[in-house]
Amino acid sequence: MTRSVGLIGGLGPESTIDYYRRLLKVWQRDDPTSSPSILIDSLDVTIGLRLAANDHAGLADYLLASIERLGRAGVTFVAMTANTAHVVFDDLVARTQVPLLSIVETCADEAERRGLRKLGLLGTRFTMEGTFYSTGFARRGIAVISPEHADRLAVHERYVGELLKGNFLDETRLLVTTLVRQLRDEYGLDGVILGGTELPLLLGESVIEGLPALDTTALHVDAIVARLRTGAPAAA
Repeated sequence: MTRSVGLIGGLGPESTIDYYRRLLKVWQRDDPTSSPSILIDSLDVTIGLRLAANDHAGLADYLLASIERLGRAGVTFVAMTANTAHVVFDDLVARTQVPLLSIVETCADEAERRGLRKLGLLGTRFTMEGTFYSTGFARRGIAVISPEHADRLAVHERYVGELLKGNFLDETRLLVTTLVRQLRDEYGLDGVILGGTELPLLLGESVIEGLPALDTTALHVDAIVARLRTGAPAAA
């Protein structure tokens, strides 16, 4: 049986492209002559951001319609290529029979495996101000710390105004790395969650020297490929 993954993409476009490239690369480490079965349903990032800001019920409906489209197309499971969309993940799991693979639980698995206990969180304002990361990690005894309000707004403004449009600027990279250093020094972080799938495109391999960075895109991609190969249940 050929297993396939449905990706909910477009939220934003750059990270969707990155997911596809990474999936091919990871898959072909073990099988260089083949490719995984991937279906992508690309949504409108502007609609997604508006709903994330003002209408979580509407966001869930918007994402559920995509999940059901992918399910009807015959995918084995679905993964959303954006952290912010996971603000309604539990609602989606309750409303669909299509298995979903959570980026948050995948990241929490890795944090627990590495023995990390206090992590900073970067992403959109909706991710940093939401509880879906802190709640999921707290169940494993891991604290998640977001920046202060003004810093969250500064990161969010750059995220929406630059990263989602494919603009990765040195000054924004400096802003983010400086903020991570401040959080590390103030709270004694032992790692940082790159809780936005455009952040690895901005920051590259590491945020600051000596501080582990959990690349949610890379971790999610590894989990997707593992699920495609093993067929284990994908709900998280």
